[in-house]
Amino acid sequence: MSKVFKAEEVAAHKKPDDLYIIVDQDVYDLTQFQDEHPGGKKILQRVAGKDASKQFWKYHNESILKKYQSKLQVGSLDSKPQPAAPTPPPSPPAKQEKEKVVPQAESGVVAAVPGPDAEEEAEAMDQFGDMVPYADPSWYQTYHTPYFNQSHADLRAEVRQWVEDEIMPNVTEWDEAKKVPDSIYKQMGERGYLAGLMGLHKWPTHLTNHAVKSVPAEKWDLFHEMLLTDELSRAGSGGFVWNVIGGFGIGGPPVVKHGKKELIDRIMPGILNGDKRICLAITEPDAGSDVANLTCEAKLTEDGKHYIVNGEKKWITNGIWCDYFTTAVRTGGEGMNGVSVLLIEREHEGVSTRRMDCQGVWSSGTTYVTFEDVKVPVENLIGKENQGFKVIMTNFNHERIGIIIQCIRFSRVCYEESMKYAHKRRTFGQKLINHPVIRLKLAHMARQIEASYSWMESLIYQAQKMNEHEAMLKLGGAIAGLKAQSTTTFEFCAREASQIFGGLSYSRGGQGAKIERLYRDVRAYAIPGGSEEIMLDLSIRQALRVHQVLGMKL
Repeated sequence: MSKVFKAEEVAAHKKPDDLYIIVDQDVYDLTQFQDEHPGGKKILQRVAGKDASKQFWKYHNESILKKYQSKLQVGSLDSKPQPAAPTPPPSPPAKQEKEKVVPQAESGVVAAVPGPDAEEEAEAMDQFGDMVPYADPSWYQTYHTPYFNQSHADLRAEVRQWVEDEIMPNVTEWDEAKKVPDSIYKQMGERGYLAGLMGLHKWPTHLTNHAVKSVPAEKWDLFHEMLLTDELSRAGSGGFVWNVIGGFGIGGPPVVKHGKKELIDRIMPGILNGDKRICLAITEPDAGSDVANLTCEAKLTEDGKHYIVNGEKKWITNGIWCDYFTTAVRTGGEGMNGVSVLLIEREHEGVSTRRMDCQGVWSSGTTYVTFEDVKVPVENLIGKENQGFKVIMTNFNHERIGIIIQCIRFSRVCYEESMKYAHKRRTFGQKLINHPVIRLKLAHMARQIEASYSWMESLIYQAQKMNEHEAMLKLGGAIAGLKAQSTTTFEFCAREASQIFGGLSYSRGGQGAKIERLYRDVRAYAIPGGSEEIMLDLSIRQALRVHQVLGMKL
């Protein structure tokens, strides 16, 4: 149990070899930390024995406190209020069954009786988070929701706790190192998170023994997957999110959904457990959004037992660390009808990778991949030969939904950081939040975030109700449109947040760290998965095709 101090006791620790400070009524021993302090020793020695809360919050954010609190805190002031005992939630009102109208047999009078199949009313759950308006989805803040129930709330709490304790204090350091520790990816597997991120309607119990602690396997749905990605994205680092789910989330689903059983059983358990890694290799130096014209070639050997693969792939997320590459190759003639998908394994001779330095998502492991006479067994064909384009297109819906979830949460991070900063930063004699121009920026951020999020909820609900084929046909255009909407929202929010933070968002680290980092990550979302221009055109073309079939009248 930590010690309780009086303020005068702390004041006695004011020498360079015995240096305590107070931050928010907690006491820290910084004697040994002085050499590590980025601002030097003198700035700490000037506040030795004193309350340094004002100085601390001027230069740092909450993640810094979390990072060092367990190591450096030695106690709290006797004046610090004790946390109040939690108030038990009020008992929910008894739900009344909806009534259905039936005629009475004798009198012909219409009577109302309970309907046994009536749907439950939309729930309003307990508040969660910091309650900053629009910084979280409205259902976090006691508003009613038709989509989420207690299992979703339980998952939200589980993931947020892990992210705040294990991820946020370290994510800046990982970004600078351009690598997230392998132990974090392993935890993703052990916690069951990897198994829940493949866009599957049913939990893959046959492929992994790891389950998500807070959600029974039989209850898992696409909204749980959405929540998982959303809460991971609160770390405010595209590099981190892409490191732990980027390659896996788009390279794994084609194998599970279209691979041969023997292939799935051989490789997927190791992947889902976090011991092996997989990525998607489609993009080439000369073929990005124009997938039908890729040139990486796979020729069948005379004995029909292997493909010989030659070609290059570029901007491949996680490729530098991956054991498996879900790879689009040309096995036939020109165009989409000559494309197949192969699982290429790193242990196959002729696979080489090198890291690419890019503007953003530094810790995601962006990779240039070269295949030189790689011999791949025909059993590694995913789907049917020359029909890989369908596999790729089906996979794009899941990839783009992931991008959408991340972009909207990153937009919220920009908004939340800006709102909190605006309430403590003073200019021209008053807080930033008191300037109408700042409130206008926040209002424009909020309206775009909420509009995008509502569309996303609606599309995920449709994806949950439709089979994969129907979803590919009906939702592909709308998902493409929302992908463009969410990336433009993210870009807008990152820019406005940068304006609010000013110079703090121009330097790496410190209070503006998340904003500076996310501003760099914007292009990594606006271009991959289909550029905004192509997405918007696709959204209309696809909608017209679908609605012609549905009987559109013009």
